[in-house]
Amino acid sequence: MPPAAPAKPAAVPAARTAADEPSGTPQIQLIPASAEGALDAAEEAVDLLLDTGRPPGEILVITTGDPHPWAAHELSFGADAYWAQHDAQDDVFYAGAADIARAATRPVVVVAVNGSTEGEAATALPLALGRAGALLIVCGDAQRINSALGAGV
Repeated sequence: MPPAAPAKPAAVPAARTAADEPSGTPQIQLIPASAEGALDAAEEAVDLLLDTGRPPGEILVITTGDPHPWAAHELSFGADAYWAQHDAQDDVFYAGAADIARAATRPVVVVAVNGSTEGEAATALPLALGRAGALLIVCGDAQRINSALGAGV
């Protein structure tokens, strides 16, 4: 019998686009952070996503406590202008947990568990998972997040 041929190295995949995203259950990543540090951790995650080539319009950031400063600023111009930016999907969009149901699915959803009651986080995280096409990144207390998502993340 001839010797087995050596395995070929796997091809390096090209940069992924929204059309390449899997349609199954999104991957979940946890970034441990305190409630006070969750927003900073979410910002760092967004920066890393952008630095590695993820288009800004593919990212949705959700806060469970105080709104992201960008969202608060943009809402000062009115809800219609704010949601028009969401619908354009040209940039990272920041929304509060109360608005998850209105937000469209994006390939990546980043959640900052930066406050809220236990019940609000337990409601927001599964909804955020439903909005994530490929990846859900959750920044916050690991025990609280695992309890809300009902799994070891």
